[in-house]
Amino acid sequence: MSEAKRILVVDDDEMICDLLKETFQRKNYEVEVVLKGKEALDRIRENRFDLVVSDIRLPDISGMRVLTEVKKEWPDLGVIMITAYGSIKNAVKAMKQGAFDYITKPFDLDELEMVVEKYFQYQNLADENVYLRSELDKKFGFSNIIGNSPPMQKVFEAIRMVARTKATVLIQGASGTGKELVARAIHYNSDRRHGPFITMNCAALPEGLVESELFGHEKGAFTGAYRMTKGRFELAHGGTLLLDEVSEIGLNLQAKLLRVLQEREIVRVGGGKPIPVDVRIIATTNQDLKKAVEQQRFREDLYYRLNVVPIYLPTISERREDIPLLIHHFVKKYSAENGRKIKGVSEQAIKMLMERDWPGNVREIENCVERAVVMSGPDVETLEPYHFYFGEEAVSEQKLEMSQPITTLYEMEKNLILKTLRENNYNRTKTAELLGISVRTLRNKLNEYRKEGIQI
Repeated sequence: MSEAKRILVVDDDEMICDLLKETFQRKNYEVEVVLKGKEALDRIRENRFDLVVSDIRLPDISGMRVLTEVKKEWPDLGVIMITAYGSIKNAVKAMKQGAFDYITKPFDLDELEMVVEKYFQYQNLADENVYLRSELDKKFGFSNIIGNSPPMQKVFEAIRMVARTKATVLIQGASGTGKELVARAIHYNSDRRHGPFITMNCAALPEGLVESELFGHEKGAFTGAYRMTKGRFELAHGGTLLLDEVSEIGLNLQAKLLRVLQEREIVRVGGGKPIPVDVRIIATTNQDLKKAVEQQRFREDLYYRLNVVPIYLPTISERREDIPLLIHHFVKKYSAENGRKIKGVSEQAIKMLMERDWPGNVREIENCVERAVVMSGPDVETLEPYHFYFGEEAVSEQKLEMSQPITTLYEMEKNLILKTLRENNYNRTKTAELLGISVRTLRNKLNEYRKEGIQI
């Protein structure tokens, strides 16, 4: 059950204080009353309040002084002012100084109740926005970009340096390295974080539609244009536009994009009126744009316009020491999402995953871990090497060395048999049943293991 809202009433008229206290308590608010302004400030310092309702005229300091002190020390605390008809000018001044609203004497109790209810609705929305912003920060902040390796530390430093600037950023890296995640981290750590973050996948649309998607179009601009439509630049006004895989834009459209970046205005398809746009550009590519310029597939002037601040994302092969961090991060994430009890990954599994090639980079590791978590079952607490092969088609791609422990099929089978045996208190019948083999086969396997010196 939510905690009751607390209201402090400040008025030198005891009858009004009693009336307001009774009115607010009837609405299930907790209410305290004081007769002087200094007493009100002392009470706020000692207790938590959600709203202050104060008369402008008080016997010691004015209600305006109370408002000023409250907004200075407790800027999130709401204040509603009470004023006589002759003091409307002061009430307007109070609104400018941060009061939520004002009520004139003699006031209507129903009106006052509505104003108070309106304030708490506003406060709830503000709290919800703070929560949503916090969730966005968690999702797209630095904490979601995993890595302690020197190459990743350079990435973090670049994000910190560029986030609060207006500079255009070009993020380069192979597929699956997390380019969009870095772009979002830049946006949500910038002064534009309250503005929109709009993405445009330049490789996902036919070239003929890209211009309309970027700049919008007027009604009747082409067949099927039944109404005016804003493009990504207009939608991103006041925020950030991510041009994902910018290298896929055709040369003709590159010239128009260059003009927008220079002039900071767009013209809709079929239109003639320039429309100013305030947009920060972040571009990503998995291509070598400099090489594309040399091959005349990408405009040199556009390249330099985009490449103001370059950020390079390393491949997994360039940051192998981050693999355990990534694995544990994704295990925690997908265990929570899928209701699993997994607490960690065995050393053998980590070693095996460290030795594997990851051509799909972080995205491939994430998919592999998610699959292992989902296929592990509800009672598994530690992921073993064999968990990472369930449902995997590319088992043959794993470079298994016969001399390395827990990396051959024989060793994985042995590990599974012994683990299942221990978990079932060495009950061979139950173990064989769970493994889908006969008791005789299990006995033969255990005899082989004993010859290797394993105590069973």
